[in-house]
Amino acid sequence: MQDDSDRFFVLTGGPGSGKTALIEALRADGFATAPEAGRGIIRDQMAIGGPALPWQDRALFAELMLSWELRSWHAARAGASGPAFFDRGVPDTIGYLRLCGLPVPDHVTSAAKKFRYARRVFVAPPWPEIFIQDEERKQTPDEAERTFRKVTGVYAELGYELVPLPLAPVEERVRFVLDQAGLPRT
Repeated sequence: MQDDSDRFFVLTGGPGSGKTALIEALRADGFATAPEAGRGIIRDQMAIGGPALPWQDRALFAELMLSWELRSWHAARAGASGPAFFDRGVPDTIGYLRLCGLPVPDHVTSAAKKFRYARRVFVAPPWPEIFIQDEERKQTPDEAERTFRKVTGVYAELGYELVPLPLAPVEERVRFVLDQAGLPRT
């Protein structure tokens, strides 16, 4: 398998920390992006009355997250040869399972080891001033903080270098990410 990890950049952290706004700004600047699995799955499952929801069947929700992340990885690999930014990655599934106190199946660990991203992972720290709940984000600020700790712990265990994002406006975050990734502004 070709190694594309040096051009696949992950943005991770707890919910409500500005990751999606940053991904949208990078997409507006012309970069390839992959949306967050969780929100997409919740939207789809709610639309069809499906059970794979974090407040209904967490293990099934995690399996769909893994599937989504693998599909996103393959789509980025098949797409343009330039950089791609992911709103979370395969290791986030492990963090989610640990957060929920669920066992991490071997195939999930195997996926996190096989489907790699750039060594530097951008981490959005908790940011209470911008955190909001909505129909899809039902987590509390405390759960967002615990999610942050779990997912960053997984990335560190897998040998990624964690690069904290500044608590700053989106445009400043875009400049920071592009600078840290060694990429020119499009």
